[in-house]
Amino acid sequence: MIAKLSEKKSYPWIVVGLLWFVALLNYLDRQMLSTMKPAMMLDIPELAKAENFGLLMAVFLWIYALMSPVSGIIADRINRKKMIVCSLFIWSGVTMTMGYATTFNQIYVLRAIMGFSEAFYIPAALSLIADYHQENTRSFAIGIHTTGIYLGQALGGFGTTISNKFSWQFTFHSVGLIGIIYSFLLIFIIKEKKTYTFDTSQKLTIRVELKQMFRGLSILFGNISFWVLLFYFSAPSLPGWAAKNWLPTLFSEKLHLDMSIAGPIATVSIAMSSFVGVLLGGFVSDRWVIRNLKGRIYTSTIGLALTIPALFLLGKCESIEAIIAGGMLFGLGFGIFDTNNMPILCQFVSPRYRATGYGIMNFVGISAGAVITEFLGKAADKGGMEQIFILLLFVVLIAIVLQLVSLHPKTINMTEEKQQS
Repeated sequence: MIAKLSEKKSYPWIVVGLLWFVALLNYLDRQMLSTMKPAMMLDIPELAKAENFGLLMAVFLWIYALMSPVSGIIADRINRKKMIVCSLFIWSGVTMTMGYATTFNQIYVLRAIMGFSEAFYIPAALSLIADYHQENTRSFAIGIHTTGIYLGQALGGFGTTISNKFSWQFTFHSVGLIGIIYSFLLIFIIKEKKTYTFDTSQKLTIRVELKQMFRGLSILFGNISFWVLLFYFSAPSLPGWAAKNWLPTLFSEKLHLDMSIAGPIATVSIAMSSFVGVLLGGFVSDRWVIRNLKGRIYTSTIGLALTIPALFLLGKCESIEAIIAGGMLFGLGFGIFDTNNMPILCQFVSPRYRATGYGIMNFVGISAGAVITEFLGKAADKGGMEQIFILLLFVVLIAIVLQLVSLHPKTINMTEEKQQS
């Protein structure tokens, strides 16, 4: 069945659709904890302290960050389909197990394992989509995949609503089971596609693998444009992760709303506007880059520029209309930025090293997110969260200027031959 399916012209889009649901589960599973905290506090009192909750968010991000470069290196060397299936199976199993947790330490360990397993998905998935979609469909294809991420984030906002009707344990159990079942379905439907070949003349040993790994890292870090991309990717991660992990709390405190109401308002406002942003950013970028090689860069920076007034609204305003507008504007801009990161990387890095490159970018970006998440946890206990959101807009501004001034792509799609020349 898979052979016949993969021969269809529409199969590259089928791959996007299959991975779309994995992306949804990827973010749904990690996001549910943010909004189910009030329900879980009844059974696990330690979660009442914001600093403890910040530790749960941070341990996920730190391990996710540290494993991202490793997962990227592995994805460039082995079958990405197997990586994706195994990653989904493990994190879904962790999600199901969360429903059996009875102590803070158990939740902490499970969040760490989730960070480890989820880190193996994004670099493999995005590089696989980039290989299936060349040049003028790449941003839109990745944009469609990214809508799964934002829809998963939005659905995670209803964690409290579902747990109030059933239980937080039932929510973890049911979502985890769905992921486990879907991982088995992917085995029979999705197919790997490498656009490059490996040198099979050498026996595969640890020494050879390490040599190949360091060669790839030297090519990436010897590229000045890659250093710029690292900063450009990491700077917006500060407000991005702050919004994902702490916006429900900010909405609840500033608008004096119960978390069962503030959670859905916060996650839906930012996630649904991001949903629009990634599709709009992908559509515009794919057309602009044909006329101008910096089209993807211009599209990305326009999106990131929209987050600046959004952060001001979130940090300074008190009315529900202004705060929701800030959340929606932030989501729209971040979505436009988010969908173009891998396509821009493809203009400077050949297919052989893209998963590695994106894994390193994930490491830097999520490390920044881990720092700001833990920092905001301490700020929330002292009532100073709003000022942090204001300060973050200056970091975003520096990233925009650096990208516009420093990046000069020479091709829509970097190949190995072009990179070596």
